[in-house]
Amino acid sequence: MHRLGATLVAAAAWAGLAVQFAANLQNGQAALEAVWTLLRFFTIITNLLVALTMTRVALGRRVSAFVLGGLTIAIFFVAAVYVTILRGLVLIAGVAGVANTLLHYVVPVAMGCYWLAFAPKIGLSWRDPLRWCIYPAAYLAYVVVRGSIDGRYPYPFIDVSALGYGHVAKNSVALFLAYLVAGLVLVALGLMLSQRRGARGPLGERPLNG
Repeated sequence: MHRLGATLVAAAAWAGLAVQFAANLQNGQAALEAVWTLLRFFTIITNLLVALTMTRVALGRRVSAFVLGGLTIAIFFVAAVYVTILRGLVLIAGVAGVANTLLHYVVPVAMGCYWLAFAPKIGLSWRDPLRWCIYPAAYLAYVVVRGSIDGRYPYPFIDVSALGYGHVAKNSVALFLAYLVAGLVLVALGLMLSQRRGARGPLGERPLNG
């Protein structure tokens, strides 16, 4: 069952990415230009990581509790930021609307359900949330450097050209704190679930280290 669940999550992520790519092509972008544009967004990069990782799980490869937990937090953050900050800022319809639903709603919910039902939880530690924060920190550095070159920023709350570095830094700290808290909640939930299920998890997994 866990491989079927992973297949469904991976399929939703790949479908969302493919539809978004098609939407960019419809807007007149060439293939390479569309890829370069899409790889500016945390939503796209995170869904791509989910697609690749869950494809690996669907093929029977083992993935650690640390990696699956980190992906779950990252894709949850994609949905949370979109719903609380970004939704409604830009009118999205047609093919792009389908991609938006898949990438911001379907995949996060599917990944969350997979994590609750199947993902290994033994091996999670209270240090993991800090380690998970490396990913958004690396992404922030990437988009700030990229934006300083071409003047384009993917999200209004990290738009240095409009807000300045000081304001962007404040926004980033608030988001990192929220990310950290979400990670702590996930670890607490994972430890609680692993204790309830005994020394072995729902898939019979042994403790895994990140």
